[in-house]
Amino acid sequence: MAKRKNAPEPIHPFDAIHGVETSGLIPAGDLVTGHSSDKHVTAYYGVAPSILRSLVDLWLDTAPAHPIERYSFIDIGAGKGRAILVASELPFRQVIGIELNPSMADIAQRNVDHWIATHAADPTASPHAPVRLVEQDALEFDFPRTPCIAFMFHPFEAPLMKKLLARIESQFAHRPGELDILYVNAECASVFDRNPAFTRLWFGKVAMSAEDHAADLEAIAQQRDYGSTGDEECAIYRYVGRGTTAKAA
Repeated sequence: MAKRKNAPEPIHPFDAIHGVETSGLIPAGDLVTGHSSDKHVTAYYGVAPSILRSLVDLWLDTAPAHPIERYSFIDIGAGKGRAILVASELPFRQVIGIELNPSMADIAQRNVDHWIATHAADPTASPHAPVRLVEQDALEFDFPRTPCIAFMFHPFEAPLMKKLLARIESQFAHRPGELDILYVNAECASVFDRNPAFTRLWFGKVAMSAEDHAADLEAIAQQRDYGSTGDEECAIYRYVGRGTTAKAA
């Protein structure tokens, strides 16, 4: 992935409004940490806020087992933290970002700190869910003992996705229906579809807002290997446990 020389880094409107730093497309080769997972990680690119909000609305239409207020939102591969900031605007019980890369985790933590401080200082700001960033391998993360939403913007390739699903199964084996997954840019959907412990609730294209699409086009224009269609292929899955079947969407 080559970036055009001397081109200024476009700033997403979300960053301009909130004073945070979540913009930019960082290739996987620039995210190497020396960890064994490096060869399977993907590039960083912040999810379009409108896509995340729309995907949550689609999830609410799937008849979750509990009200949204009881769910912990867990971003697997949080990057600079855009998704956890957007999610904290929704009435989740708590929002947690998991990020392996130390440099990305540092940026995300600064964003979270700024987000919390500015909300606390503004008496007109809307309430937000408790939000925090954890620098950790997602394959070692212990999910909260609450209903959970795991969010992913294609953070890694199939070999790691299979390991993540195995860890989810080990932690939710006695809690079927207590974890749902929102998956943007669902390139590893087949990994879920072949695993009988997960059922597909929804699959399709989710459109960006006009503002997000314009920002997407500006950012992608800096790269030679990417384009923007104004939408993302997304999927919603539910952990149902082994031996349980449910009709896919």
